[in-house]
Amino acid sequence: MNDVPVNPQLPTVGESAYQKIRADIVFGRLPPGRKLKLDRLKADYGASVSTLREILNRLQSERLVIAEGQKGFVVTPVSIENLREIAALRQLLECRALEQSFRAGDMEWEGRVVAAHHRLARMEERMDQGDRSGTEAWKQYDWQFHQALISACGSKMLIDTHAAVFDKYLRYQMIALSYRGEIAAREHASLLECAIQRDSARACEVLTRHVAGGVEHALATGTIS
Repeated sequence: MNDVPVNPQLPTVGESAYQKIRADIVFGRLPPGRKLKLDRLKADYGASVSTLREILNRLQSERLVIAEGQKGFVVTPVSIENLREIAALRQLLECRALEQSFRAGDMEWEGRVVAAHHRLARMEERMDQGDRSGTEAWKQYDWQFHQALISACGSKMLIDTHAAVFDKYLRYQMIALSYRGEIAAREHASLLECAIQRDSARACEVLTRHVAGGVEHALATGTIS
């Protein structure tokens, strides 16, 4: 009998479980403070106990879960101070990446930015009309647009670090279900205009308002203490 070929592009069970658990934390399906019991995780994500321990240790290194001694792991709690720190770090990293990306970006990069903004803008139109059924898709399109803006910066380390910080910022937005409506949509349109004009100085000004506005709007919901 011939062996069945293994597709190296398919994720392992452990990697697939890691991605699912991580996404559930980022998108708030596993809320802050939730105890992560291995037997429940095994049933929900189809991974062995030993694999789950490795996953939780990996997520602990990303500060998405914390260990409670012999009691196991919990999803990392949230706080106003932590949100402000994450937002400041996101702003710092993204402004630096924007400057480099705008200098190096070619027509293909510009096309990616325009396409990503189009998807985001269409979703924001739906949100403005009161349709909140696509909240997760909205935040995914939001991430894709900001990632496209910095994708030509030339530094994988900068992109990866920004992505990790952005996910933590995103977790706060999902917990607060924070959508600022037309204001955010206008800021995204301004960032697109800055990208086309390669105006990184103005883009950083817009981004600073954008991030600060997102923080204050999330805090205004009262769900983060």
